[in-house]
Amino acid sequence: MFDLTGRAALITGSSRGIGRAIALHLARQGASIAVNYLRNEEAAKQVQETIRSYKGQAVLIQGDIRVPEQAERVVDAAQEAFGRLDVLVNNAGFNRDTLLLRMSVEDWDEVMAINLRAAFLCTKAALRHMLRQRWGRVINIGSVAGIAGNAGQANYAAAKAGLTGFTKALAREMGSRGITANVVAPGLVKTELTKEVSPEIVDLAMQRIFVGRLGTPEDIAACVAFLASDEASYMSGQVLVVDGGLGN
Repeated sequence: MFDLTGRAALITGSSRGIGRAIALHLARQGASIAVNYLRNEEAAKQVQETIRSYKGQAVLIQGDIRVPEQAERVVDAAQEAFGRLDVLVNNAGFNRDTLLLRMSVEDWDEVMAINLRAAFLCTKAALRHMLRQRWGRVINIGSVAGIAGNAGQANYAAAKAGLTGFTKALAREMGSRGITANVVAPGLVKTELTKEVSPEIVDLAMQRIFVGRLGTPEDIAACVAFLASDEASYMSGQVLVVDGGLGN
């Protein structure tokens, strides 16, 4: 258990999947949560209601964080809601898988926009608030695909690898100002996105996962909670791989 009482966190793309689990977990540790979503307002409201059932604070902030003005509005709204912004989790993700020879420019650009451009835009906006506080945590949700690559995911793997480089540069720039930046890189996790993965690929992965099961969103959320805490103040510029041993 990591005490996040008094902290305020913005989690992008937190109406479902890993983002939802992160929002709920941080709320249980005492953080106030800004739930960002693009279209699924009903799912976002369910996250808010669950947090309130914990006696926690949560606000909903709709916005397309690929757009500079909207990303800035989302971040500023989170800060205004709680009077501070301590934790930014760049979780929003999108994949459009196909072999490189079949991949369109639109497939490439859309995946880059939500997985990498949006993280840049939200982080840049959040740093203004964190610098005033001289305390902040930027936690980017990467992927083992960004470390080892994955056939049919050249765009996604490139975006997630770029997120790692972005995080390491940010950690160097902000380390002396009380702001850390780290990546959590999940392996194969049970979400709506992985439901589309073929059973054959899942079976192959299971043969390589040491712990003998797929990951859960809660597995990722627990690692994010650590990186958001005071206990992780000496970790920055790191990639925390959470894959059950898949990448070894």
